[in-house]
Amino acid sequence: MMSASSDPQWQCVLVCWGEKYDVQIINRLAQSIAKNSLLPPRFVLITDREHPGLLDSINTVQFPDYWLQAPLRRSGCQAKLVMFDEGILPTDLPAVYIDLDTIVTGDVSRLLRLFDGPRTVAILPSAIIPFGFIGRWLSRVTQGRRYARGNSSVVVFHPAHCHFIAREFKRLFAQHPAFEFRPMVADERFISWVAQPHMRAVPKRDVAKFPGEYMFYWTAWLYIKALLPWVRHRRARQLAVTLNGLVVKPDMLLALQEGEIVVDEKNRKLVWSQRTLGPMKQTVLNYYAGIRN
Repeated sequence: MMSASSDPQWQCVLVCWGEKYDVQIINRLAQSIAKNSLLPPRFVLITDREHPGLLDSINTVQFPDYWLQAPLRRSGCQAKLVMFDEGILPTDLPAVYIDLDTIVTGDVSRLLRLFDGPRTVAILPSAIIPFGFIGRWLSRVTQGRRYARGNSSVVVFHPAHCHFIAREFKRLFAQHPAFEFRPMVADERFISWVAQPHMRAVPKRDVAKFPGEYMFYWTAWLYIKALLPWVRHRRARQLAVTLNGLVVKPDMLLALQEGEIVVDEKNRKLVWSQRTLGPMKQTVLNYYAGIRN
């Protein structure tokens, strides 16, 4: 699907520290992105170690020691903010960051259309307050205490114009090493807070969070939802589904039996069935076929 030109027109950013993700997972994601992208990408993996067997097309950048501090590698994942640090990513092309536990089946370069200015930062919405005028207004009148927030499984940004995100985090971390300043408790919350004037939502019609799209508190709704024509249409055109959360991960999904129910940390239920998941069930199985994590 990629264009005839081999010159990269955007960069796909991946981040990996520790031993959680096997090199096969990284390679599988890059292969799927490259295969489905209309515009050729440059791959950049920010990592703290060597990955024998990594595809030659994936450029690696060493994690700076600063971002490997133990407090930044816990559940808040503040270490992911490394992608905004000066000197880490080339500044010639726009970027799309993608979590490694993401299933890509479409053209990620479509997300580049979300830019409406050089400082645009687009992420998945995760709160009631929407990105845009309402979020900016609320942030302004509450002096940053209330604002639209999102999920950083997918982040669209331009490295040349977003160094301020890492720079401001470093300044505040020196003052609040215990993260008592609320916007610092997680990377996605900090991005939302510090870049609120420039934030945009990655539409659900493009990228879905698996728990939000395929899980719910009442299992009956999952069967009904899967039959709704507009839901089926949306799911059919989504280019990626991210397996965010603490429970829904590839190895867990691959071990499930037909009809088995899983409950996540927010008490949302997943019914592992063709009737509730539609084509997504087979997509998961095909995507991770032969891969161990």
